[in-house]
Parts: sequence; structure tokens; C-alpha cells
Amino acid sequence: MPADPVCKMELSEEDAEATAEYQGKTYYFCSEACKEAFEHAPERFVKKTA
Repeated sequence: MPADPVCKMELSEEDAEATAEYQGKTYYFCSEACKEAFEHAPERFVKKTA
């Protein structure tokens, strides 16, 4: 089950209030507010993989 990257709330893809694409991946959000926070600074919420 995906988790909102901003508030860490677990939610199903069907229950997501909003989605956003970043670097080819879809992120799911519990609210528009979390989506907006993510869109302003996505690198803050996305784990670095190297």
C-alpha cells in the first residue's frame, strides 16, 4: 500500500485524493495540501537512491 510522501499516511491508490508524477514515478496523496507541498520541493520528500 503506498504512503503519502509528505505526511506518511498509508492509503490505497483508489483512496488517494491527488496524484503527482516525479521522475517517472506516480506519488499518491491524502490531500491537495500534501500534493502542493510535494510539488514545491519534491526532492525533500523523495528518498535518494544511488
